[in-house]
Amino acid sequence: MSAPVRRRRAVFLLALALACGGLAASEVGGRVAEVESRTGQPEPVVVAARDVKPGARLKAGDVAVRDVPARFAPVDAVRSAPEAVGARVESGLRRGAYLTPAALGAGARVARSGSLRRGERAVQVAVAGGDPLSQAGGPGSRVDVLVSTEPRDGAGRTFLALEDVELLALGGPDGAAARADEGPGEGTGAAATASATATLRVTQRQAVYLTAAQNFARELRLLPRPAGDGGRAGRSAVSAAGL
Repeated sequence: MSAPVRRRRAVFLLALALACGGLAASEVGGRVAEVESRTGQPEPVVVAARDVKPGARLKAGDVAVRDVPARFAPVDAVRSAPEAVGARVESGLRRGAYLTPAALGAGARVARSGSLRRGERAVQVAVAGGDPLSQAGGPGSRVDVLVSTEPRDGAGRTFLALEDVELLALGGPDGAAARADEGPGEGTGAAATASATATLRVTQRQAVYLTAAQNFARELRLLPRPAGDGGRAGRSAVSAAGL
């Protein structure tokens, strides 16, 4: 095989390899974009690097920063390790647990409950079952959000819409500090069955979702979480047909 032929062949193979590499990179990029559209872009959060006993003060080796999709990261998670170092752990931490103000006590240099950071919103919704919320800790506690839909086009269903969000404020039917526009028990949608109003710290997308749920769903209900419980159940639902 002559030298010119070998050079042309080498150029052809190189071009083919570059084209295949470009196609592979494009496919990978498309898959990454598809996943991020469902879960959100990764955000830095601080987690426990090892088990920490109750009452212990956090040291640099006790914490680590991990990138977590926005959908799964607690909205009030500590974002940098120096914010948590020196804080006293209230009820202990398991390795991998998210660090939040609820899990940390005196010495934590994290944002105060009620203050919003970039990307966060405070949304007010009418909810059912307000008494257990006030008894379980009230403002500053963590809650899960259940949404029950109207059985318009089939059996209604109840599903776990959001997990581990912060309750900023809680008011009753006459609560002026945290009251829906029409007041609990009035109007349509979730407000028609509500016994209280709650203000939650959420992302912008979650705020839009909860507003739509309040207007069009039958009921919104909040489930209080125990302090330090960062577990995730994932999106689950039960329909009327499944009862």
